[in-house]
Amino acid sequence: MNKITRRNFVNGTLMASGASLLPFKIRDSQAAMSGLDSPYYPPALTGLRGSHPGSNDRAHALAWGRRSAESSMTQLSETYDLVVVGAGISGLAAAYFFQQQHGTEKKILILDNHDDFGGHAKRNEHVINGNTYISYGGSQSIVEPKYADQVVLDMFEDIGINLTRFNSAYDLDFYKRHGLGGVTYFNKEVFGQDKLVQHPYCNYPNYVEGLLGGRLSHEDAAAAAPLSEKGRTQLLRVLNGGLHTLNVQEADLQDYIDNHSYFDYLKNNLGVDDPGVLRMARHSGLDWGNYSTELMSIAEAKSCGAMGFAPKAVYDEDNPYIYHYPDGNASIARALVKKLISGVARGSNAEALLLAQFDYAELDRPGNPARLRLNSTVVNVRHGSDPASASEALVSYVNGNQSFQVRGRNVVMACYNMMIPHIVSDLPKEQAAALSLQTKSPFVYTSVGLKNWRAMKDSGIGVAMSPGNMHQAVLMDFPVSMGGYKFTDSADEPCVIQMISCPFGSFGAEPEAQFREARYRMLALQFNDYEEEIRCHLSGMLAGDLFDFDRDVASISVNRWAHGYTFGGPGDSVRRGRQRFGRITVANSDSAPEADAKAAVMMAHRAVSELA
Repeated sequence: MNKITRRNFVNGTLMASGASLLPFKIRDSQAAMSGLDSPYYPPALTGLRGSHPGSNDRAHALAWGRRSAESSMTQLSETYDLVVVGAGISGLAAAYFFQQQHGTEKKILILDNHDDFGGHAKRNEHVINGNTYISYGGSQSIVEPKYADQVVLDMFEDIGINLTRFNSAYDLDFYKRHGLGGVTYFNKEVFGQDKLVQHPYCNYPNYVEGLLGGRLSHEDAAAAAPLSEKGRTQLLRVLNGGLHTLNVQEADLQDYIDNHSYFDYLKNNLGVDDPGVLRMARHSGLDWGNYSTELMSIAEAKSCGAMGFAPKAVYDEDNPYIYHYPDGNASIARALVKKLISGVARGSNAEALLLAQFDYAELDRPGNPARLRLNSTVVNVRHGSDPASASEALVSYVNGNQSFQVRGRNVVMACYNMMIPHIVSDLPKEQAAALSLQTKSPFVYTSVGLKNWRAMKDSGIGVAMSPGNMHQAVLMDFPVSMGGYKFTDSADEPCVIQMISCPFGSFGAEPEAQFREARYRMLALQFNDYEEEIRCHLSGMLAGDLFDFDRDVASISVNRWAHGYTFGGPGDSVRRGRQRFGRITVANSDSAPEADAKAAVMMAHRAVSELA
């Protein structure tokens, strides 16, 4: 562990010396970010990222009713045409649409509690042997852009998102060229031995375009699994299962699978009771499913790639999963910021911005029509007078240990929607109650910088399902080269791999209860806990002669999102919660509800249009 420890990862440090993410001192109340030193560059941070330590402290205090004592409020002489709460894709898009509808000279302030913009669209950079390797720590790809509304497509075109570019940027032959496919890693702690089997046992990996399927037949894969003889027999039955095993008429099939439990299908139709097989099934849906598979219908489980259905070679022939920038949807966020604040970087489109160094001191520079203020947690929003006739709202936020207040003629709440009742103090009770019913499932995207990936290639790993580990999937990053950035094509070169964790709560508990349990467990962990899990995972999975953790791992970024994928509340609570209230409207993908970048943009457009 000595090499990792020397990097002081525990609380997150910059790879570049001399940079700091401690709350900055505001010398000029109207120039919060412009006082930053030039080395301030959050994408280069490693360690605990995502909702990094300290980013949610104020929000949690609000939600739990523990308002900490602040220094006296400073009322800034700042009045904006629009204040946006939340600098994720939806918040940035709201600022963009406001400029489009009302003019680029309008004054806009965007506030965010994190040290970087983009929300879940988090950019991770890893410096290995002096070179920078780019990855992502959350929002992964533009999913199904052919189904995007024209509003989204027009915005993409205006900010320089060229969807046709991915046809050549994504290397479809990469996995075949290197013999990388879907496999499964069984760990010793849960399954009794460390064993890699050349079969994914589910359809989850098929969203990775070009990935090879399992090398083993169902029969050989079941026989190779480190289970009891009964477990192997049941596993084979599941692998050969599918909708054809259901004694249901074709006309009634869709209704049946929509309304019958996936685990009842496993237990009653396929006769599964082996705990090892059921564990594999529970962890086979991951982030496509939003919650653990014992709570899913048969249709939901089949859709997210869970175990027990006929193999599917391609995710979606009409919408290939290739629309991925090397830093994920962080490129969308960066292109929006560039559009709003032209001096932040050089580059006329998202591809040109990929390798651009963003100057964070430009984000909140006085004189810019649009300003972005990071490390600023909004704690109160209220109208200046009767909401029905008010001409402005008062927005209070905390930066460091100092409290400030600005005025906005309009406010878009583009933050986590369930937090809005704790922030908007004059919100109607019915609307607050509806918003309180919304929630999110937690997830972790860990990016690991490797000095080489010889062990991954030797093991044939494109995607490794890992039902016994915290991270249930390990994958090579998507093979995309563009904008001067070249994805690795030799196993002797450095690369970044992804490890995905969708933590679940107690088996069978309702989704909200599982989310809470998993969230508390996640936040209780420190970086060294994650590092030890990653060490054990990779060391157990990869060939010993070709992989040594201390020698081969250069850096780790653990992107924890305690409030991750949108999970809409019951009935019409989403619609009731997102209603306009006076000068305040609601955006964020939560208000769709759909965990998707396109939805985030559409909700921003709706929210801004409601202000007209």
